[in-house]
Amino acid sequence: MSVFKNVIVYRIEASWSQPLDQVEQALGTQRFVPCSPSQEKSAGWTEPRGEDHGPLVESVGGQWLLEFMVESKTLPASVVRRKVDERAAQIEATTGRKPGKREKKELKEDVTHELLPLAFTRHARIAAWIDPAARRLVVNASNPARADEVVTSLVKALDGFAVTLVNTQVEPAAAMSGWLSTQEPPAGFTIDRECELKASDESKAVVRYAKHPLDIDEVRQHIADGKRPTRLAMTWDDRVSFELTEGLQLRKIVFLEGTLDDAPASGKEDNFDADAAIATGELGQLVPALLEALGGEMSLGTASKASTHAVEASVDETAPF
Repeated sequence: MSVFKNVIVYRIEASWSQPLDQVEQALGTQRFVPCSPSQEKSAGWTEPRGEDHGPLVESVGGQWLLEFMVESKTLPASVVRRKVDERAAQIEATTGRKPGKREKKELKEDVTHELLPLAFTRHARIAAWIDPAARRLVVNASNPARADEVVTSLVKALDGFAVTLVNTQVEPAAAMSGWLSTQEPPAGFTIDRECELKASDESKAVVRYAKHPLDIDEVRQHIADGKRPTRLAMTWDDRVSFELTEGLQLRKIVFLEGTLDDAPASGKEDNFDADAAIATGELGQLVPALLEALGGEMSLGTASKASTHAVEASVDETAPF
């Protein structure tokens, strides 16, 4: 399943409850529309199965799959700068004065607006998964800012929808330090051959291991000297390999061979249902197991404001996508 490679996990607050048909209708108000010629960016929900005019929410085994589309136009900064300099030179030649900062800013805006129809267009598709029973939202993003876009759109569209970042009793960095020092990973997990250690002092020294055994004295000494693991490669139950980060993100997720044997036959050519069942089924077991290994999930009442993601309170209803 290529859709979920890097994920950020959120807890859906208990106050939210909407049936599938209402969610589908609500997301329809924010359906993706391509950029107009002079528009820099457009974002919205699109069909996760890729079929035109299909559902915006696909339910597979009770799991809801969604897809958020972002289209953006990029202009080379050097091209914009050259055009602005040319126009500034023309103004100086005809009027005898150099344009000030404010006028140059206006020139830049004019040039950008004129060049946008010729700009390169980029598309980003971000998969999202709502587990209604477990009250969990999983966003396929390694960049928290990109995940915030997805969450913010859900908050705007769905009445009463609110989430917090999943937080654990034990910090991932502290847990990873213990696992590396003792070489005793939690039950069901194994330590693989990649990690990064970073000093917390002014030196900010970084040590990286790639395709290297980690059960060595050198690693333990780095930890004893105060370096903290920022990421660690692990495997769960010989079924899913991933990289755990200090921010409780899962990256470089790979579903191993044995998972394919459990995929249900969908009878559909696109394999969407089978792939979705594999991803949600495996991650639906891995995430709770990992949270338990980190001391359990911190309840919403005890989580600090700094460690939670109060999306609902931060949404600007007037902000464009």
